[in-house]
Amino acid sequence: MLTGVILVVTIGLRNPDPPAPAPIAAPPPAPTEPDKAPKAGSQAPRAGLAAPPDRPAVSDKAELDAWATRVQEKTGLSARLLAGYGRAEMWMARQKPTCHLSWATLAAIGHLTSDQLQIAEDGTVTGLPPAPPAGPDTDAGKLDGDRTADHKLGPLQIPPSAWQKYAERANGDGKTPTPANLDDAAYTTARYLCSGNDDLGTPEGWWRAMLLYNASVQYGQNAFLAADSYAAESVAP
Repeated sequence: MLTGVILVVTIGLRNPDPPAPAPIAAPPPAPTEPDKAPKAGSQAPRAGLAAPPDRPAVSDKAELDAWATRVQEKTGLSARLLAGYGRAEMWMARQKPTCHLSWATLAAIGHLTSDQLQIAEDGTVTGLPPAPPAGPDTDAGKLDGDRTADHKLGPLQIPPSAWQKYAERANGDGKTPTPANLDDAAYTTARYLCSGNDDLGTPEGWWRAMLLYNASVQYGQNAFLAADSYAAESVAP
């Protein structure tokens, strides 16, 4: 079981005296096992326990919290992380139902990013490792602070070019989305993965979207193993 700690998600609430960020003890990246890792395009990971349906006119916080707690108990992932990933799945299921994005894929991407994260109540993440250069500069250093090269952003390592095109605030408070916010990062990543006409519930669609996100087949294999494991654990008896 991949381990984490439990934090409580707060959506739409403000604490006048918020606590200091709490650490997330994320596991190290899962290695690719030659006898288990699928070939690119051959399989899609399981979807796992579905997040509750999005109800735009009604608060879904209670349902999301209950779902996150249930999945946390099965997977050991932080309920705070799961709430961010689950909300992204909820919103994409309504906005682009043909995409079939699962929270487990987002959790796998986050799992492969860092094991030294801290997350505040409002979703702000600190403790990320410096991202290496990832191609020519596309943002004039506005997002990553480097005017000579791009660096992937935030807890899900989003390319600056994708952030500029797909970034959107996750809690609807009207503020500017930020890559260092878990909820914004998860929702933006979901929008990016679903930006084509791919069905991520199929092997071809999942791998096409994943290789768009990161061109390394080994990265995709590691993401597959983590996503499939989370999904299986979430529905285990």
